Amino acid sequence: MEDQAHQTGPTAGPDHEQRWAELADLVLIISREIQFRGYTDERAVPLSPSEGMVMRYLQREPATPPSRIADATGLQRTNLSTILGGLERKGLVERHTDPGDGRGVTVHTTEHGRTNYALVRREWATAVSAAANHDTEHLDAALALLTAVETGLARTRPRNRATRPATET
Repeated sequence: MEDQAHQTGPTAGPDHEQRWAELADLVLIISREIQFRGYTDERAVPLSPSEGMVMRYLQREPATPPSRIADATGLQRTNLSTILGGLERKGLVERHTDPGDGRGVTVHTTEHGRTNYALVRREWATAVSAAANHDTEHLDAALALLTAVETGLARTRPRNRATRPATET
């Protein structure tokens, strides 16, 4: 007899757990493959995964205090300071004194940062579309599911790092 004590809905159960694990595996593999291939356009500025998270957030929130970036990306504030320094050296962001509070700063994307983000997204789109044989039949459903997963994971992210972060094996 199957143990159903831990099943609480349509997403529970051993079969669904295996499929969710497979989805997580595929997302990690796809992410690594996209990063591994690099860029064909010599104008593209390569970024570390953490730099990419910051730039992705800044596309939606172009003038943001570092504390909000850290909270939104899950990065430690001390690490974020190092990341922002690297992005500044690459000419992708600038820090400005916060006009509402002269003690604080806000981080802004530069024109070069916005252009670079658009450029690398086009390269990602080209690579992913070609890998999927340009099949768009289930694209909207995949986007909806992955958006829901990203939103749910961000919403339930642990607020402290008492637990060890997951690493790829």
